Amino acid sequence: MQKSLSIDDSPNWFLLFVQAVLIGAFTGVLVGLFRYMNDHITAYFVHAYQKPAFGSTWLWIVVFVLLFVFAVVSILLLRWERLIGGSGIPQVEIMMRGDLKMNWWRVLISKFLGALTSLAGGLSLGREGPCIMMGASLGVGVGRLWYSKEQAHARRLLAAGGSAGLAAAFGAPIAGFCFIFEEAKLPLLRSLVLSCVISCFTAVWVMQAIFGFPLVFPFSVHQLLPWQYWWSILFIGILMGLLGVFYNRILIGLTYWVDRTKMLPLHLRVFIPFFISGLLLYFYPTVLVGYGVSSIQLEHLALPFSALIILLFIKLLFSATSYASGVAGGLLMPILLMGAVAGANIVSALTAYQLLDAQYSGVLLAMAMAGLFGASIRAPLTGAFLMIEMTGSYTNAILIIITAYIASFVANKLHNQPVYDTLRERAEASLLPTKAN
Repeated sequence: MQKSLSIDDSPNWFLLFVQAVLIGAFTGVLVGLFRYMNDHITAYFVHAYQKPAFGSTWLWIVVFVLLFVFAVVSILLLRWERLIGGSGIPQVEIMMRGDLKMNWWRVLISKFLGALTSLAGGLSLGREGPCIMMGASLGVGVGRLWYSKEQAHARRLLAAGGSAGLAAAFGAPIAGFCFIFEEAKLPLLRSLVLSCVISCFTAVWVMQAIFGFPLVFPFSVHQLLPWQYWWSILFIGILMGLLGVFYNRILIGLTYWVDRTKMLPLHLRVFIPFFISGLLLYFYPTVLVGYGVSSIQLEHLALPFSALIILLFIKLLFSATSYASGVAGGLLMPILLMGAVAGANIVSALTAYQLLDAQYSGVLLAMAMAGLFGASIRAPLTGAFLMIEMTGSYTNAILIIITAYIASFVANKLHNQPVYDTLRERAEASLLPTKAN
């Protein structure tokens, strides 16, 4: 049964414009605030960690107590609103199909606080999934100004909010637009296209006007990769396709194991990644965002090849463990960061054998990040435009796009299901038991 057909397919075009602008503006402010708070909380903790006094025993006790508090807050929020578990993208996709409704303000508050808590606790999760869900909830909230609760869940309003959320999360309006159609597989109706375009660009414009965030990955990517290195497109695409399949299988296998096992009740499965985060902070802080090497340092190969391999392996395992816990947090940023580490591995090997000039390492990192995104999510155009917009690499756009499509092709040929397709089926079984049966 199709929901809200008249609102989606026969809209008042002036009203559509007003609603899209409002959704984009509110999403830009909210996501900008979320990013601002997350950046400053992380910076505060990193600064405290770098002080000499941090080596004392009592301060480490404080750290684990704080992580315990973060875990408790996450548990309470999950019990208050069960829809906020995980990235939120599968839930939003189910809503856009008309099979699920939400209390928009409760989802908005709990997702904001839950994701902020997870990221502050050092878990290897992303902000984009929560931002998409918060944007979608704002879409419903704006819809309630005109429509009933049922009509406010119209696909157009959810899609506009969700796409604006991703656009603001990464400062990438084209990628936000692509994602909602490529991943959610919505039809290219005029009302959906216009709503998403308007809301995406409005969200990024409002956010930048207020907060002025810089490029997320300011690599040195403005010089075109010389043609003699173009063989690396196929090489990186194949490797990222294989890595994407490997990551998907680890993530999905662990997530379903956690679902099935009786050894891990909710409180225990949430405590584990926070405890691991504390251990990593003590023994191996390099893997934690803000504490280890930055993306710019990866571009300049701040770590040797052997250290990069270890970092990639631990990052992959910690990302899968963090997501399998069910706390609020996304997959996309960890995938991009793993792609950056994998790209640094490739560049390190190629430069060691003098097969690549190191000045083009940033281009290869961007290609690897888009490739891993395309292989795991199976949304290569979105992954490519994410990297193009997040790095400002318009000169090498076609190379990044081709790499993403090659990686996606390899993953498809290995018959690996896109990660969000699997997670959506899992969410349907949990949230729609009658449909699952």
